[in-house]
Amino acid sequence: MTQQDPRKIIVCRCENVTLEQVLRAIEEGFDSLELLKRKLRVGMGPCQGTACLLMIARILMQKTGKSFEEVFLPVNRPPIHPVKLKNFIGGSREG
Repeated sequence: MTQQDPRKIIVCRCENVTLEQVLRAIEEGFDSLELLKRKLRVGMGPCQGTACLLMIARILMQKTGKSFEEVFLPVNRPPIHPVKLKNFIGGSREG
C-alpha cells in the first residue's frame, strides 16, 4: 500500500484544511482541538465540525499521546449575527 501525500489529504472540507497543515500545527504546539480551531478554523465551517472534529481528535491523540477526554473539549459557539445599534439604545427618542 502506498503512502498518500499529506498535502493532498483534506481533513476539514468546509475550510479546506489538509492533513499536512494539521500535523504542522501540532508540531508547533497547538495540542488541543480548541487551539487547532483558532489556528486553522477546523470545525468552523457550515458543518460545524460534524465531518472533521472526530478525525482531527484522533490525529491529536495519536500525535500527542493524550486521551480522548483530554483532546475532545471543543466549545460550541453559535455563529455571530450582526445586531443593529438601535437594539442597545434604551428609552424613547424625541425630535
